[in-house]
Amino acid sequence: MYSASDLKKGLKIEIDGAPWQITEFEFCKPGKGTALYRCRMKNMITGIGMEKTYRPTDKIDEPNIEEREMYYSYFDGQNYVFSDPTTYEEMSVDPAVLGDKAYFLIEESLCNFVIYNDEPIEITLPTFIEKEIVETEPGVRGDTATNVTKPAKIDNGFEIQVPLFINQGDIVKIDTRTGAYAERVSKA
Repeated sequence: MYSASDLKKGLKIEIDGAPWQITEFEFCKPGKGTALYRCRMKNMITGIGMEKTYRPTDKIDEPNIEEREMYYSYFDGQNYVFSDPTTYEEMSVDPAVLGDKAYFLIEESLCNFVIYNDEPIEITLPTFIEKEIVETEPGVRGDTATNVTKPAKIDNGFEIQVPLFINQGDIVKIDTRTGAYAERVSKA
């Protein structure tokens, strides 16, 4: 159990059986009366935001959240399987939990998990990955206006926007947070 004085930005709390993370925090001491703790928070499962005000005597539940690192192992046809590097325990993750992040999974890459009641609710991949461009149109000489991009597909079918100088067979670095091209690693 937390007391209202423990509240701060980034703290994870439980409200009505759901985990919430405080995104903004403000301590307010009016001239009369008791102090107030105003919080803006985000539901860690649904992403919905809300504001709530606490008094110093309020008690807040602590969620059953665990953070751990796991390696991506393989896709078993229905779920993505991750393994713990110390215990070698495997965890199956539904593709809906990963969403578009599934396109950026590389075998044996280390991922950070946030687990609530033994279910993964957030998975953070390595910030950058390297993938090969398997399909793109050649850039046309003379099309050199600033920030001109073209579509390109990586080996798993995901499409990204790349600069005109990128060709089929090039290896590029992709930002997994945004799914955007970062830089060319090597030429074909």
